Amino acid sequence: MSWNLSGPVDQVAPSLLGATLRHGEVAVRLTEVEAYDGPTDPASHAHRGRTARNAIMFGPPGHLYVYFSYGMHWAANVICGPEGHAAGVLLRAGEIVDGVEVARTRRGRARDRDLARGPGRLCAALRLSAEQKGCYLLGDGPVRLEPPVEHPETIMSGPRVGVSLEADRPWRFWIAGSRFVSDYKRSPRAHVQATYTHK
Repeated sequence: MSWNLSGPVDQVAPSLLGATLRHGEVAVRLTEVEAYDGPTDPASHAHRGRTARNAIMFGPPGHLYVYFSYGMHWAANVICGPEGHAAGVLLRAGEIVDGVEVARTRRGRARDRDLARGPGRLCAALRLSAEQKGCYLLGDGPVRLEPPVEHPETIMSGPRVGVSLEADRPWRFWIAGSRFVSDYKRSPRAHVQATYTHK
């Protein structure tokens, strides 16, 4: 299977659910993702244009955009959309399906359910940081995105997490019933900037 990562970000994002992201000994099955569309999305890192930090988002799809979030942890995105458009899918949560013992050592005393449940935890379990920024995910490189073994039966969508702008845009997608999905906490500063109709 291959993905059309050059499509609209709100279509690419749910197609990544059930896929496996692998780095070294550890692999995570993606259970929750979140879409960001640079040109039209004030919550996106690329909304105000290209910078040294976000330049990878403007490149061809299929690469990994990793950034340090809130001065606390790393977060990872799959770049999608046509080159120059700067859209990305935040990898919000997943289930460790390979290398669980290694992931446990990286995540301390976390329960297995929590090893990769949240963007920072996912990156810690996979040991993703600035060194992996720009990796191509669909080849034989050190970080690889692999097709799902089984496609999710039901995918849900709803408001985004932890953003103060356009939080109510329903571009967070998750596998229905998965216990590896992160807890939903709406930002207290969240507000809708413009009317948005999900298609």
